[in-house]
Amino acid sequence: MADNDVKKMIRLDYKAYLAESGRLYDTTNEADAKEADIYNEKYSYAPMAYIVGSGKLFQTLDDAIAKAEVGVETEVLIPSEDAAGARDPKLIEVYPIREFNRQDINPYPGLQVTLGNRIGHIMSVGAGRVKVDFNNPLAGFDLLYKFKVTEEIKEPAEKAKAIVEVNFGDSEGFSFEFPGDKVSVTLPDLAKFNPEWPMARFKVVSDLREAFNVDKVEFIEVWSLGKKEQKEE
Repeated sequence: MADNDVKKMIRLDYKAYLAESGRLYDTTNEADAKEADIYNEKYSYAPMAYIVGSGKLFQTLDDAIAKAEVGVETEVLIPSEDAAGARDPKLIEVYPIREFNRQDINPYPGLQVTLGNRIGHIMSVGAGRVKVDFNNPLAGFDLLYKFKVTEEIKEPAEKAKAIVEVNFGDSEGFSFEFPGDKVSVTLPDLAKFNPEWPMARFKVVSDLREAFNVDKVEFIEVWSLGKKEQKEE
């Protein structure tokens, strides 16, 4: 495939704040996450691989990343209307507490819950009623991002590897080829026997298509017997 068909991919270090209060709510830096008491042990803190122009980040932020120089810290302020939008009072609803008791949920303010395929946060509990906010937690807030592009990933195989890391958590043993108008991925045993791979695969396909501007992504599984088993066979 032609180089100009391949989208730019970078690794990004960032800190995201609520602009008015200065509260850090997201970061790729482990020490900063612990200091702000937002550390998540399930999250792997490291510069994030990102396909520039993919639209998976706020457009204002995406535009700033596209213009940023490698190694230079950049700040960008995102007004609420360009971020998660304004808060909608209609998305605040009240439920009887028995609705939660049926699901063995002990409701309390701040708890994230799923009701009717919608994710919300409990605002208050009282008098047998629970108030739930289905607004995006960032709705109504101006956001401030401080970020640094740590590197531009240029080698096709490294780009594909980064995509697998982002969506699956580990790219060890994966190998990639780029014949014509498709991306060919050979799977390691790590993926073949991991129950999380089938779900991650869909995201990997989407990102590989986006990054390399191809329609086809194929996965190859190689099953081979050891020398002893081959002789017995």
